[in-house]
Amino acid sequence: MKSSLIYIACSYATVYLIYMKFKATYDGNHDTFRVEFLVVPVGGLSFLVNHDFSPLEILWTFSIYLESVAILPQLFMISKTGEAETITTHYLFFLGLYRALYLVNWIWRFYFEGFFDLIAVVAGVVQTILYCDFFYLYITKVLKGKKLSLPA
Repeated sequence: MKSSLIYIACSYATVYLIYMKFKATYDGNHDTFRVEFLVVPVGGLSFLVNHDFSPLEILWTFSIYLESVAILPQLFMISKTGEAETITTHYLFFLGLYRALYLVNWIWRFYFEGFFDLIAVVAGVVQTILYCDFFYLYITKVLKGKKLSLPA
């Protein structure tokens, strides 16, 4: 219960920071990604492919599927502008690394606990695949001190 309250408080703090404190950093001219193209298919998929057709299970499945493609708007913006700030690239790299470490966790749990969740594993693999091109650019450019810019 205590960890849930901390999670909810951190979520609200994040939303506050995004929409209030750092609102001026938002670039609406380049943010043209239509999120409904992610939310609607993910919502439909969560109703069709889940472990148990119950409200909480569908919501959990929706969150897992949405997390796997949530990086697409940011990657779309980077591809549209052709570059990204260094702090943004570090953030995206560590976000992708966090998700890739989930794959290690699932392998560990499979071998040592016999636990396997196909929905979580497939979503994690999809997200890691989406990050692969970004990882390559991050390693070949940002780690060498250059700004991340896409090839012309």
